[in-house]
Amino acid sequence: MAAGAVLAFGAGRLMQTLLFGLVSTSLWQLAALLVMLALAALLAAYLPARRASRIDPMNALRET
Repeated sequence: MAAGAVLAFGAGRLMQTLLFGLVSTSLWQLAALLVMLALAALLAAYLPARRASRIDPMNALRET
């Protein structure tokens, strides 16, 4: 995410120089976007992991 943030900031600056009237986003907006993206990724990983942790491993191995 850190590399993506640096690249997004650099791409925003590049687009600002190439396009007339484009207003770059602030660092606070970029940070808020990164936090929301991280929360979405954690939620997307947590829900299936929680469901999988409720299954008995021996039963899961026997069913395959």
